[in-house]
Amino acid sequence: MPTQAQPATPLREITERLSATPRGARLARRLARYHLDGWGIAYDSELSGAAEAIVAELAINAVTHGRVPGRDFELSLTLHADTLRIEVTDTRGERTPPETPEPPAPDGESGRGLVIVAALAAEWGVDGRTVGKTVWAHLALVEEAGRRTAAASTSPAAATPVATQKASR
Repeated sequence: MPTQAQPATPLREITERLSATPRGARLARRLARYHLDGWGIAYDSELSGAAEAIVAELAINAVTHGRVPGRDFELSLTLHADTLRIEVTDTRGERTPPETPEPPAPDGESGRGLVIVAALAAEWGVDGRTVGKTVWAHLALVEEAGRRTAAASTSPAAATPVATQKASR
């Protein structure tokens, strides 16, 4: 299945292992913004806010649906010249997100996470692993007045996940 090709060498990259708890999910969100700010993506920018929202939703999904007692989840951020790749890896490979997230009922208390990810990301998907899965999202970047910002998605296909399989990572 197709995946977006990435340059061989990322500009910046960070991977953090976090406890599969609500506290770990909150920390993932805060760490993402902290690292992006250190990479020159302003804390109060639209790109930082979009990345934070995606990390928050993927991390809480890993904690809620992908948790295996005693196992952590992993957050990876990879900055390329034109893309920010966000990955959240958990150890529950048998529980994969739906290919097309459906908005919940207006009075529903949950179920909005992947709808938010699909709305913000240029592309998102799931990579299978030997143990667990990685849910990833790409934010397309554009350069405006010397700052990186998120590119607006104009394609309805942007909300379509791309499922791929990997033997291991």
